Amino acid sequence: MSQDKLFVIAIGGTGMRCLESFTHLCGIGMFDNQEIEVLTLDTDQTNGNKAKAEELIRLYNRVKTFGSNEGGTPNANTFFSAKLNLHRYWTNYAGTGRENYKNLSKISTGIPAQQQKNKLISDLFLDTDSVQEFDLAHGYRAQTHLGSMLMYHGIIEAARNIAKGVNVQPEEKDLNSFMSKLEQAGANARVFILGSVFGGTGASSIPVIPKALQEFIKIRSGGKSDIDFSKVKFGATLLTEYFTFKKPDNNQKSTKRDSVIADSSFFPLNSQAALQFYQGDPTVKKTYKTLYHIGWPIVSKKVDEEGKEKTETGGANQKNPCHITELLSACAAYDFFTRKKGMDDSTADAEYVYKAVEFKNNSFNFSFNDFVGNENKAGETFANRLGAFFSLAHISLTINKASTGDSGIRGFITRCDRQKLTQYNSISDDDCDDINNYFKQFAYTFENEKFIPGWLYQIRNTVAPGTFMFDSKAFPDTSNELKKLDVGTLFSDAKYHWPKGGIMSDRYDTFVKDQLIKQNYKEEQKVSTVKEKFMAHIYNAITESQAELTK
Repeated sequence: MSQDKLFVIAIGGTGMRCLESFTHLCGIGMFDNQEIEVLTLDTDQTNGNKAKAEELIRLYNRVKTFGSNEGGTPNANTFFSAKLNLHRYWTNYAGTGRENYKNLSKISTGIPAQQQKNKLISDLFLDTDSVQEFDLAHGYRAQTHLGSMLMYHGIIEAARNIAKGVNVQPEEKDLNSFMSKLEQAGANARVFILGSVFGGTGASSIPVIPKALQEFIKIRSGGKSDIDFSKVKFGATLLTEYFTFKKPDNNQKSTKRDSVIADSSFFPLNSQAALQFYQGDPTVKKTYKTLYHIGWPIVSKKVDEEGKEKTETGGANQKNPCHITELLSACAAYDFFTRKKGMDDSTADAEYVYKAVEFKNNSFNFSFNDFVGNENKAGETFANRLGAFFSLAHISLTINKASTGDSGIRGFITRCDRQKLTQYNSISDDDCDDINNYFKQFAYTFENEKFIPGWLYQIRNTVAPGTFMFDSKAFPDTSNELKKLDVGTLFSDAKYHWPKGGIMSDRYDTFVKDQLIKQNYKEEQKVSTVKEKFMAHIYNAITESQAELTK
């Protein structure tokens, strides 16, 4: 892993879902020894995908927290190994005079001649009755020319408020905190931006963010500080369309609030135009080190909107399910943070990268190496850690029934106690609940006996019936099927299955009675709290069980 300081910026609804996948990569232990600064950037403070991603990071940090040490410390070769620091910024369009472009830009102020010039140039680029007047609080609605200007404006406005020290809003303080860490890192900063190029906020922001951050530091410091683009390493996803949603009807579009609204039928055209821009724009090519083209080259998956009266493109109700392209975007961040090629060449243009996955019988077939490659056995590491985390999730949710309100991790600790592993009994019930709740977000839960798929189940559903690393039997979704699950046989490849002790012993019993006793945490894992030692111990036992038959 790079020794550079790592920064992640998630922009817009799609960027937030990519951040959800990135957080789960941290959960399985893919970012050892790292303290990562995370900035969520949106126009829509209430966006459901944004709230979900931010709450997941808070839950992640509660799992790592011990006493007053909020968010814990970085660890190595264990679950939850990275420390995540969350910063939240949104462009605030609340209040009189900030609701829409026409009011925000004050084109009707000044002497008549100035007003006329303002109106002429605005009307040249922006439709008068719709684009200039729609409510900005729910994003830029695929109006990227407007969005780029206003996102840049929002960040510059925040810098000016901070420089003056007056009227500084909480979200501006969060942005300032993130920027202070970035400025401190200097040439050792790697900044990865998660977002799409086919929609509104992400598409608007990716081209202007590096320049806006540079100007922020100049303004805040009164011209005394700067970001050297030749040294700071920026990377980003170029995520093209991969989902569709219900076309807004005329009734919805007739309201002033939704007179301008994203229409997914234009997403392919938006993606094509965006890629032409990124390929040709000299500023983008000089600013970014690596751009990852990620797409979905078959019919885009439709977002489930059953029972909804109208298309949701913002607000608290925008909670789209997860998709495998978002995991690939998170893995692009992993590649960027570990990449050495071209990173120290300050004169080179951006490198555009992509990879192909086997497509057969109208289905994708993913292997572990398709996600993170296999340089330095990264694919095997990814397989082992994701499989181990998935197994522990099933131990909590399935075997110890945390998914239906039972003991979960507490039950597993009790089982450890019966094997005379008593050192983890002091882990509190609240800590156990946080771990259980994280696994519910990761895998699945039940609500009023209804099965609710979590992140990994949703990811797998987007490629079914194609292959997705694990056996299809690893994803049961009924109580009866879950009772039959063998947590030691989740992988499609039997060489990763846990050993079976004997005719009368199942793999889980053998794991608890044998492998768990053999293992312990290790000094090089950099764990100090009881929770950290517990996680490291279980990590070692499961990863060794998966590797037992490959030696």
